[in-house]
Amino acid sequence: MSFRIEEKIILKRSDNFKIKNFIFKNNGKVLYPKRKISSVYFDNKHFQSFNDSEEGCVPRKKIRIRNYNNLSKYLFEIKITSNEGKFKKSLKIDELNFSKKVKDGVFDTSYGFCRPVIEVGYIREYFKIGELRLTLDYQIKYKSYNGNSSIYDNESLILEIKTNNLNTIDEQYKLIPMQRNRFSKYCQGIENIFGKTHFQRYFQR
Repeated sequence: MSFRIEEKIILKRSDNFKIKNFIFKNNGKVLYPKRKISSVYFDNKHFQSFNDSEEGCVPRKKIRIRNYNNLSKYLFEIKITSNEGKFKKSLKIDELNFSKKVKDGVFDTSYGFCRPVIEVGYIREYFKIGELRLTLDYQIKYKSYNGNSSIYDNESLILEIKTNNLNTIDEQYKLIPMQRNRFSKYCQGIENIFGKTHFQRYFQR
């Protein structure tokens, strides 16, 4: 099992030039072409995945189906956060399997029966500095999966830093001395779409 470190830094779109200039000045390079990402997140009727993430519980999970560039190829993913770090289980599924999961829901050993709650879409750019992988996410759209509510965030720029080498964490902090933040697009979407005090009404309709 391969654990990794993930750190997030919340910026503004106006910081785009500054952060890219910083990446390339530190011998960074483009890792992949930018992609449009769409993720459908699942949760149970108690929104346990949301609550676990908000409270910082470990272990905790996020369950989603991810799509890249609107192609008919999907990844069913479970992101697990434990005391040792974070890791992800991924399974390629086809469009028929995707349709079945969002229609019927999925069963998770920790959260039980889960249904699709929200869809989060954004543009992602990929970079690399040494052993560090960096992504920049922007043009973020949060949408309730079975409703008409949506919120478009064109102001935020999310820098995410990832490494599989746990021994480089000290060097990582020295290289990118910016304030880290706890941030989850899933949790942000739930709060934006449903509100902190009313989101559970989604499963009571």
